[in-house]
Amino acid sequence: MSVTIKSAREIELMREAGRILAKVHEELEKAIHPGMSTLDIDRLGEKLIREFGCVPSFKNYNGYPASICVSVNDEVVHGIPNKHHIIKEGDIVSLDAGVIYKGYHSDAARTHAVGTISPEAQKLIDVTRQSFFEGIKFAKAGNHLNDISSAIQAYAESFGYGVVRDLVGHGIGSHLHEEPEVPNFAQKRKGIKLVPGMTLAVEPMINIGTPNVAWMDDDWTVVTKDHSLSAHYENTILITEGEPEILSL
Repeated sequence: MSVTIKSAREIELMREAGRILAKVHEELEKAIHPGMSTLDIDRLGEKLIREFGCVPSFKNYNGYPASICVSVNDEVVHGIPNKHHIIKEGDIVSLDAGVIYKGYHSDAARTHAVGTISPEAQKLIDVTRQSFFEGIKFAKAGNHLNDISSAIQAYAESFGYGVVRDLVGHGIGSHLHEEPEVPNFAQKRKGIKLVPGMTLAVEPMINIGTPNVAWMDDDWTVVTKDHSLSAHYENTILITEGEPEILSL
């Protein structure tokens, strides 16, 4: 599959998918509290997505059993919600979700504090979020994909953090995952040239410790190898003639 350039109509549908997903994330952030199970978060997320007239992008995607990926503390991504995992004061919880609106996807992730968290955890969340914004400063027509990747890595590593190598962002549109891959770390090649109408899911995954990760026995949940905390921040963006448009904020 080559990189797809979206038409004005497709962009409009993706804007709406992004707008709805942003609302879902806002509602989930308000709802998170100690004592909830990760399954409670997933059920609420799916209910919201369907109430907005959308379909969850992740449900049954390649066999993934839930609508919201809920990853806690040292879980990097793709945590499977369950009723036994109760979130508690001091945890950090990464929520990754996508919605399909009239055949078009949006994809976004946020890491939230549960109650009062350590200053170290808060800094990780803040730096991970900012690394996304540092990256998309370069998400302009005429630049190359690697400009985004290099900026994310440089910013996160300036704090001594580990940038996950085993997982990357991606193109997005009528499919959840399209070309190109969008790494959060510099490549040897410049990568594709950015042109207006490209839609990308840019998603830094940053660990307090080393970049190394491992997959759990469920074949989905990715954890930090050194059990350090991990944060995730993602939005669906549109390349324009000027500044990028963030569709999922």
